[in-house]
Amino acid sequence: MKKILVLHTGGTIAMSADEDGAVAPTDKNPMTGFEKLFDHQLIIESEEFANLPSPHITPAVMLKLKNRVQQAEEAGIDGVVVTHGTDTLEETAYFLDLTLPNSIPVIVTGAMRSSNEIGADGLHNLISAVWTAASDDARDKGVLVVMNDEIHTARYVTKTHTTNVATFRTPTFGPIGLVSKHSANFFQELIRSEICNINSLVEPVYLLKAYAGMDGTLFEAIDQPTTKGLVIEALGAGNLPPATLPALHALLKRNIPIVLVSRCFNGIAEDVYDYEGGGIKLKQMGITFCQGLNGPKARLKLQVGLSAGKTGTELSDFVSNATS
Repeated sequence: MKKILVLHTGGTIAMSADEDGAVAPTDKNPMTGFEKLFDHQLIIESEEFANLPSPHITPAVMLKLKNRVQQAEEAGIDGVVVTHGTDTLEETAYFLDLTLPNSIPVIVTGAMRSSNEIGADGLHNLISAVWTAASDDARDKGVLVVMNDEIHTARYVTKTHTTNVATFRTPTFGPIGLVSKHSANFFQELIRSEICNINSLVEPVYLLKAYAGMDGTLFEAIDQPTTKGLVIEALGAGNLPPATLPALHALLKRNIPIVLVSRCFNGIAEDVYDYEGGGIKLKQMGITFCQGLNGPKARLKLQVGLSAGKTGTELSDFVSNATS
């Protein structure tokens, strides 16, 4: 029988609602005991890795989680499931996807409704994630997110609704598979990206979102000696208000790498417009365009690249293409 390790990190899947509907962590994980559902089919080991609401998850926690998954693979585990709060689930999943050199299935899942709410989805998602982790077809596909019977890649999935159980979607491409009963069925293949097996983190790397009338105030505020990098969610295909440019020039002059994505959740950032603040001019300034990732994931990719010691052209090449 295959051996699957479930690492619980907290989140709504590990919470309960009180009589007023307020959801909070509990002393005992409500998923405790689910292992018996797989008796005589799989060997399930569960570990309370953490009990953190997902806004409390940091890249430092993600790094510790990555190390634990690697230890599990070295110990002979056949697959790993991570339960996680949904607010930052996509970021942890993508961090693991960028940094794990493993071939075993690693599946991240969670819940939109706490364990004692009507229509609670946590147990169902956990069971689906375990069956996916046990699937031979899930090997060598990178880190996957399983929610609501759909299988998504960590690279492109994102949370699209604050409360709906069908919140996790993959814009443009859709899910790569579906879970049916005890079977994970795949219909697409993801092009694998470069893996950076890092052991420490470079910080801080910032993320800012552009808006109409934006000036250089926020960029000036992060122009500090400690700043290691910046990602900007730009307008449209990749454009910025002209009032931001002097502050951006100052950051680039100090060799702080700046990466640009679109704030649109469909499409890619590209240098199309040739006007002040347009994408062509921004690229000529030395700003790197990242295609296919949203802002939070591009920030993680920049941070991982910097933590791996990449600089200059090597760093920009790593960050610029989601499939690099």
